[in-house]
Amino acid sequence: MASAEGRGELGAWLARVAGALLAGGLMVLLGLPLVSLVLRIDPGVLADRVREPLILQALRLSLVTSLSATAVVVASGLPVAYLLATREFRGKRVLETLIDLPMVLPPTVAGVALLTAFGRNGLAGHALSGAGITLPFTTLGVVVAQAFVAAPFFVGAARAGFQEVDRKYLDAAATLRASPFHALATVLVPLAAPALLAGAATSWARALGEFGATITFAGNMPGVTQTMPLAVYLALQSDLDAAIALSVLLLLFSLTVLLSIRLGPWRLAAVLARARRASR
Repeated sequence: MASAEGRGELGAWLARVAGALLAGGLMVLLGLPLVSLVLRIDPGVLADRVREPLILQALRLSLVTSLSATAVVVASGLPVAYLLATREFRGKRVLETLIDLPMVLPPTVAGVALLTAFGRNGLAGHALSGAGITLPFTTLGVVVAQAFVAAPFFVGAARAGFQEVDRKYLDAAATLRASPFHALATVLVPLAAPALLAGAATSWARALGEFGATITFAGNMPGVTQTMPLAVYLALQSDLDAAIALSVLLLLFSLTVLLSIRLGPWRLAAVLARARRASR
């Protein structure tokens, strides 16, 4: 018996050691490239490079286009998420698959798909040209490409947040004859606010880091379509320090977004919970 217990303890110890080694290997794989990137550039040099016209231009364009894409995604994604969370209808699974598809689609394929849809000879290209709208190789095209790849992240988070809301609140709104839009605006959105904020932040981060669909659909023209990821790609060919500076900036933005997702929604949820208790 003692021998069996000893073998069991030895097996458990070996399992813990193996687990620690595998976890450590993963941490090295994930952490070492990020740490090396940050250590590669001096903070003073980073501050000087950020003030360069090319980097400022790419940074400004990235912020404008990614925030615009996020606004489009939130405005158009809210009703879709509400529909998916509260209704059952024929073709719902097909619609969910269609919405999630850009997450697994290769970025260059997404860019080609956008060209075949909104290019001059695309399905909607002639109609857009007749209305005086041109999307490929324009700043508006960057917004469209970013919104295309970022939309699934917001819709998925919003749908999950709406599904977590207790149905009794919707039933109470229905008994008061509230319209679906009124219930969405006054019941679902406030109660699901943490999930909505997390989804919007994730979508913004995805739009900010978009590369493949943007360069395929909108090109890489400084001041017009050259966002920060595209500027990194261009700088790698001639100015490694500029590429590292832009990469560190994107890393800091991404870290800020992730921290806001981890911390911000929980604080907001606590505030909303206190407000609901105070109103009772």
